[in-house]
Amino acid sequence: MKITNLKVIVTSPGRNYVVVKIETDSGIYGYGDATLNGRELAVAEALEEYLAPILIGRNPDNIEDIWNYIYKGTYWRGGPVLMTALAGIDMALWDIKGKKAGLPVYSLLGGKSREKALCYSHVSGNDFEEVKEKALKKIEAGYKALRIQVAIPGLDGTYGTVEDDALELPFVEKWDSKPYLKTIPELFKYIRAEIGDEVHLIHDSHERLTVPEAIKLARKLEKYDLLFLEDLLKPENREGFRQLKSQTSTPLAMGELFNTRWEALPLIKDQLIDYIRCDLSHIGGITEAKKIAALAETFHIKTAWHGPADISPVAHLANLHLDFAIANFGIQEFAQFPKEVKEVFKGGPEFEDGYLKISDKPGLGCEIDEEAAAEYPYQKAYLPVAEALDGSVHEW
Repeated sequence: MKITNLKVIVTSPGRNYVVVKIETDSGIYGYGDATLNGRELAVAEALEEYLAPILIGRNPDNIEDIWNYIYKGTYWRGGPVLMTALAGIDMALWDIKGKKAGLPVYSLLGGKSREKALCYSHVSGNDFEEVKEKALKKIEAGYKALRIQVAIPGLDGTYGTVEDDALELPFVEKWDSKPYLKTIPELFKYIRAEIGDEVHLIHDSHERLTVPEAIKLARKLEKYDLLFLEDLLKPENREGFRQLKSQTSTPLAMGELFNTRWEALPLIKDQLIDYIRCDLSHIGGITEAKKIAALAETFHIKTAWHGPADISPVAHLANLHLDFAIANFGIQEFAQFPKEVKEVFKGGPEFEDGYLKISDKPGLGCEIDEEAAAEYPYQKAYLPVAEALDGSVHEW
């Protein structure tokens, strides 16, 4: 079997997605997700102009060799654009391998370690009451874990409570840590009193805090028994995690901005986090994620792969196949998609009573309606930018 073509499908059924389709001379093809939110066409161009030509004629069965050929062969290795492009190729190759074998990808990764995967959904609101009402609806729907965010009084736009994408130019969010550090503990006190202790709770700080601020927040939230606090510090501030971990019993999660296992390694080997939550679409796909999971297992760290709405159902299925296969799975972030996405992407994770399940279809289990995809053309959009109250740029 040889690769005969690589096709890039850019579609926007509600938001932009980049899909890789790899075709072979046997008629078997595979799909992968190569979506980099806010820089989608940079990835599409890298795939079409630079990576597609060097794949033609290669054997799609040799995933590890192709992965290294692309990663090392560029010389300028790593970075979100190239690693996202590589992820799309990698997922498509695993999809082909599964279809050729007549087996789901999880079977090729070692088979099932579980029959279902615990997942969490997002809940946010403009005030505590709205957050509570949305949380109760999610609980009624069966969710057993929720990520809780709320708008911070006095600030214009708060991460997790406003639309991510903005056309024309980025939305500018105002940020100040003082009201944030006051509001979030009050939110969790209120929510715990309203919904009880049975539901797992999570909060995402989105890499915005200094080390002292992070320690303060983590300590204040200990009494509310969070499953984990996510992304408290900047991804490059690994020494800060050493101070943070020694000062709190609140479990910590990190990793969605990492692009390789080497970026994740310091936090893993020193056990400075409790959950590694890389994005399979931004770290080179299933091949690299399986290696990161093995590293994490060695140091007693669980996985919580990134699963927002800005990666397609193909990537969500890639997450889930790995979730089912590995021993150290923790929890899976899960985004619900609008009907437009379901018109384009046929197949995805199946939600049931707080858990995700997948079918035993060969490969990843997702097909693309290319005619439907063409009905939703790309729309240029940006992620927000955050500014401090003095107008200086801050981490978003």
